[in-house]
Amino acid sequence: MIPVRTTARARIGGIVHDESATRSTVFLEPPEVIELGNALRAAEADEQREVLRVLRELTDALRPHAGAIAAAWDMCIALDDLCARARYAVEVNGFMPALATGPLEIRNGRHPLLVGEDGSGDVVPFDLVLAPDEHTVLVSGPNTGGKTVLIKAVGLLCLMAQSGIIPPIGPQSTLPLFTGVFADIGDRQSIAASLSTFSAHLAQLRDILEHAGAGSLVLLDEIGSGTDPAEGGALAAAILKTLTRRRALTLATTHLGALKQLAAETVGIVNASLQFDAETLTPTYRLLKGVPGRSYGLAIARRLGLASDVLDLAERAVPDTERALDALLATVEARARELEAREGDLTTRTERLDEDAAGVDRRAAEVADREQALAARARGLERAAREQVRAYLLEARRKVEEALGRARAAVDEATAREARRLLERAIEETAGEGGTGKPEGWVSLDQLRRQREEAGAPRRPPSPARPPAGAGRPAPMTTAATEVSLIGLRVADAEPLLARALDDAVLADLPYLRVIHGKGTGALRQLVHDVLARDTRVKRFGFAPANQGGHGVTVAEFAA
Repeated sequence: MIPVRTTARARIGGIVHDESATRSTVFLEPPEVIELGNALRAAEADEQREVLRVLRELTDALRPHAGAIAAAWDMCIALDDLCARARYAVEVNGFMPALATGPLEIRNGRHPLLVGEDGSGDVVPFDLVLAPDEHTVLVSGPNTGGKTVLIKAVGLLCLMAQSGIIPPIGPQSTLPLFTGVFADIGDRQSIAASLSTFSAHLAQLRDILEHAGAGSLVLLDEIGSGTDPAEGGALAAAILKTLTRRRALTLATTHLGALKQLAAETVGIVNASLQFDAETLTPTYRLLKGVPGRSYGLAIARRLGLASDVLDLAERAVPDTERALDALLATVEARARELEAREGDLTTRTERLDEDAAGVDRRAAEVADREQALAARARGLERAAREQVRAYLLEARRKVEEALGRARAAVDEATAREARRLLERAIEETAGEGGTGKPEGWVSLDQLRRQREEAGAPRRPPSPARPPAGAGRPAPMTTAATEVSLIGLRVADAEPLLARALDDAVLADLPYLRVIHGKGTGALRQLVHDVLARDTRVKRFGFAPANQGGHGVTVAEFAA
């Protein structure tokens, strides 16, 4: 729409939608805009029809899977529920209690609404541990001391655990399984229902007495209040005794002195109080089981600035028995605070001793680890030393064998040269005597030995002469070692090496040969014994003495 002077309306044309208060201006829609608007509305209608068509097609496609989709949706809801419970348990640092039919045991309990998101918050935890024969807890103490918060916390923790929610409690807690939870907390007076404070409490207590029994949790706040203290106390005592007799777990708060004495007179009822600092007149919110609490009404009134003359009159009106009871309770509370301080000191010392013991254990473990490391290093050094010695011995053996090989080659070469010289001389002498033209001759081995000794070649002790072979040629002269090692060889590789060592030893006229085969699997030992048993040159064989190798070495003695 555009604003147009009334006098120009006819000239522009269009639809008038409104006019100004002075009627000098009209708001009209030009014809061009009307056509565009009609086209826009038509397009929007087409869009809506297309959207509906697509939605119908999608619905038709998904309709066969409606059951699976609904089941998946339910699973998502269940998963979200479990994740929410788990996140809450982590945030409040909660522990899953043991759910049993035994007595109530709450350790490090906290009110769920007072716990911060980080699980701590400015909350004083409480411990409430009941014996099997304790069914009623009567909590007393000053106003704003936390009595109502305590019984509400117990009820919420029990209901959360039975609902599958991990409550903000500490480990080693046990919560009974309750068949019913009943509570009378707060002021239920109603003008419309013609109920006063006391009558409203009575209506609620009547319902509780009709249904509560064994396996029930009953929470009663300020029981017996709202009427004459004597009659209210008597009625409250009767109700608590009835619930105790039915074995219903009951937590009740009160300021009535008559009820504080009830726990000392009735089996199954126990007193409890929330600690209060008498010097600063501020609550500490620490639960003390077995000790009734003082109301501190006059002390709180004095702290709030009530007239001293009024307070003096009130103090004189307090009965002597009540004054004596308050003094006794003050002494008990002071003693309880002292014991708590000592307990805290002992706990601190115990923790410090535990830390010292843990430090000693850590140091002992470090020493043990260091000893093991040193022992491992010593073993490593020993192995390295052995390997080094073994390498030195192998290198020395290799050098000795090389030297022996060079010496053997030199001796053989010198002997061959001397034999060739003597043979040539014999041939010349035979030819000079007028032979047949086919010179033949032979040189005795003794002559060769004498020639070699004259030439300065090394000589071994003479061995018994052996008859010449069929061709009449003397046996070749050689040197050999008295020991051969087969360790590390396969059977197929060890057999020819052993045969060559036997031949060398026999040719060198050695009296014996030591064969080192090791113990191992026994395959090399069996090979050595088989070869020696077949060799007719071996007179006998057997294991070496224990100090010379034992069963890892076989000594073969040759026949003379």
